[in-house]
Amino acid sequence: MESDKALRHSGWNLFRGYVGIGLQSFGGGATTLYLMRRVAVEEQQWLSDVEYTEYWGMVQIAPGINLLGQTVLIGYRVNGFRGAIIALVGLLLPSATLTIALTAGYAMIRTNPQVAAAVHGIIPATVGVGCVLALQMLKPALDSSRAEGLRSLWVYGLVVIGAPLLLAIAGLPAILVLWGAGIWCAVGALWIRRGAA
Repeated sequence: MESDKALRHSGWNLFRGYVGIGLQSFGGGATTLYLMRRVAVEEQQWLSDVEYTEYWGMVQIAPGINLLGQTVLIGYRVNGFRGAIIALVGLLLPSATLTIALTAGYAMIRTNPQVAAAVHGIIPATVGVGCVLALQMLKPALDSSRAEGLRSLWVYGLVVIGAPLLLAIAGLPAILVLWGAGIWCAVGALWIRRGAA
């Protein structure tokens, strides 16, 4: 009986948390990911900072919309299969409803100069949110690397620096960069273990 109450409570918190995320997810994926992290790690403490970052890493190598994958993983962690469904519905319900309403309203006012200026102002704010999120997600990885020693810091530091360079300068597909980073870190783990022995 007590566990049923706990399940209902966690299911309700999950739904309420994801509805809140869906209502505030203006500005794209970085904003949603930031809000998701704040709810799951800081407010509800469903996951640790490291677990959240690991989940995000897992969804990066899967096809599809990464934010939905992250939502399903967190929901499943909190309340099993039922939690995955609750979290997904909670995230999509308000955002789909608001998107339909905003699209209809925007069609009527899109030529207004103030509206155009406001839309242009959202872009730099979104980039700023993405930068803050990147730093928050990078910190646990660098902290654990620092604790493991200099070799670990070199392995993961090269990924942090090399991945954006390979994407931006070499123009490699993201999937190759992600899989390459995984292989590099797996090989690096062997090198780190040898150094520790």
